[in-house]
Amino acid sequence: MRLTVFWERMSEHFGTEYADTFARDHVMSELGGRTVRQALDAGWEAKDVWRAVCTAVDVPHESR
Repeated sequence: MRLTVFWERMSEHFGTEYADTFARDHVMSELGGRTVRQALDAGWEAKDVWRAVCTAVDVPHESR
């Protein structure tokens, strides 16, 4: 998954402004105690981060 697709999905689910806030501030156990931004900066694949977000916030199956 390209980062552009990842951010599009984040914006679709959370809204444009909250997607960035969530990515910066929400620490997720699914990401090893990292935020979305920290995981991406650490080299995690965007698809793996998106899967973790989907699990953490119950993104509907059709939006995954």
